Amino acid sequence: MWVDEPTGGLGSRVTAQLAATGSWHPTPLGEAEVVIWLAAADADERARRRQSASYGLADALAAARAAQHVVLVSSGLVYGAWPNNPVPLSEDQALRPDVEFDYARQLGAAELAVDQWRRARAGRTVTVLRPAVAMAADGTTVLARALAAGMGQRHGEDDPPAQFVHLDDLASAVVLAALRRLDGVYNVAPDGWVAGDRVRALAGVAPRLRMPEAINEFIGNLRWRFQRGPIPPGLRSYTRWPWLLANDKLRREGWQPTITNEQTYVEGTEAKWFTMITPKRRQELSLGAMAAVSVASTALVALLIRGWWVARRARR
Repeated sequence: MWVDEPTGGLGSRVTAQLAATGSWHPTPLGEAEVVIWLAAADADERARRRQSASYGLADALAAARAAQHVVLVSSGLVYGAWPNNPVPLSEDQALRPDVEFDYARQLGAAELAVDQWRRARAGRTVTVLRPAVAMAADGTTVLARALAAGMGQRHGEDDPPAQFVHLDDLASAVVLAALRRLDGVYNVAPDGWVAGDRVRALAGVAPRLRMPEAINEFIGNLRWRFQRGPIPPGLRSYTRWPWLLANDKLRREGWQPTITNEQTYVEGTEAKWFTMITPKRRQELSLGAMAAVSVASTALVALLIRGWWVARRARR
């Protein structure tokens, strides 16, 4: 068995779980019967090297002369996020990634490459795993952090629900696919999802103030533009519309998620002080903040009126 990038956040978990089953015997790529390709899912490394998500995959498949099975970790991003997406998305849904989001389209190209490899010779099998936003305390990518930071932040409309899968659970899906040589596409996600309002609460975001849609959109654009870290074009749609994944197909093969959406989100993001206080105290602070804003606004208006009145009298 051969695993690319075996020391990364996901790779180290995969090799550790394989070793625990007694199945981890590092083999040269040319001699391995099972190839596990994780590089496509490492958006940070691809961006750092200015490489496509499918970079190196074709060469690796050509070099894997003895391979009979390939496990490719892709992403649920390939489905795209759209207002008319079914909830949840099953594996037979068409791929409709945002046309501005190069990374998602490149993942689609990687999936096509392994499918062509499978069809080139009888007896070959391929597992394509499409996880939700994958996170962990020691392995959350910049891309995952950007998605998590953008979710639950809309002002004018209700936020869409979200899903977060822990890297431990994603690694167990990879191991299962490799050992069982599953043939096909499988979503990887926890049971259910987190409502948009709950994501806001976990992020420590104060209750929203309803304002005209034009102002909401302006504020949202500013927040997104100045979000910490590099934000790939086309990513914002994934924080505005649902792309929730069904996990029943993988569950039928024996996979079970062990960490919830909320637990993964909390572990994979920087906890804010607002999430650590009681709901009652949070409400009191929110009301206090709203009152302070109201008083400040009233004072500002009074100052403006006074200034206008003084200037008017001076002109007489």
